[in-house]
Amino acid sequence: MKDSYNREITGLRVSVTQKCNLKCFYCHNEGQEKNNDELSVDEIQRIIKIAKKIGIRKVKITGGEPLLRKDIIEIVRSISGYMDEVSMTTNGVLLEKYAAQLKKAGLSRVNISLDSLNPEAYKKITDKDYLTCILHGIKSAVKNNLRPVKINTVWMRGINENGLEEMIHFAYENNVILQVIEMETAKENENNLLYKKYHHDLLSVEKELKRKASRVEVRQMHHRKKYFLPFNGKEVQVEIVRPMHNSEFCKYCNRIRLTSDGKIKTCLFDKNGVDIISLIRDNETNDKLIEGFEKAIHIRKPYWC
Repeated sequence: MKDSYNREITGLRVSVTQKCNLKCFYCHNEGQEKNNDELSVDEIQRIIKIAKKIGIRKVKITGGEPLLRKDIIEIVRSISGYMDEVSMTTNGVLLEKYAAQLKKAGLSRVNISLDSLNPEAYKKITDKDYLTCILHGIKSAVKNNLRPVKINTVWMRGINENGLEEMIHFAYENNVILQVIEMETAKENENNLLYKKYHHDLLSVEKELKRKASRVEVRQMHHRKKYFLPFNGKEVQVEIVRPMHNSEFCKYCNRIRLTSDGKIKTCLFDKNGVDIISLIRDNETNDKLIEGFEKAIHIRKPYWC
């Protein structure tokens, strides 16, 4: 299904909880207002079935921290048969415990948040001393073939801006992909003191990567650039995610979002969303649920035009 800007929607980002065991100061809570409502396994499965009918082929499970759901293995198992790929974004704290079970349940791959390899910087960002747990979780993800394993690193001025070489070396040693992400915020918050203090434009990072790269590829989604760096006889992949003021990012965005309380959002910064869970709880037909998806996709527009 395509939106009015001719963008085909093939991906769905599904938040299963707002609970988290870290307190990252830059967290945007998936653009969702705080509440304790969560969809049941059956409700998530039905939404995924409808998503498949309209052409969605990939699901990414997010939170909060999705591994805090006691039924997360059941959630993955219940939806993995309907999608070409089910992946997950996690902070990695509990990943060592669950990696093998997630793979068996049908999870394809994981993105793991890791903003710094420096324990002091990591604690400053997350307010927790869980760095060792994360590193064990990354190794467990690789061991259990949840690949490609991607490390999500939000680049921040004054905290980790000088750690690129260290992160590249870590990616090489652990056979993972490094994904460098620009810190983002809504348009109305660009003068926020926190954003102004820590936001780091990634153009200088891209310039350095381009200089070192043996080749560069452009992904279809968001037109993200992937830099392949020669390193000790191998290649290390570094992907750049630049969402701020980036019309290319929006032009090639092919996914929508499902909040943990059952609303379809067209974008991270969509303040409203289409209420899909009320239709399910009112025992509406599949056709009505499809209409809900169609409504959300029809009103979808690029955030950065």
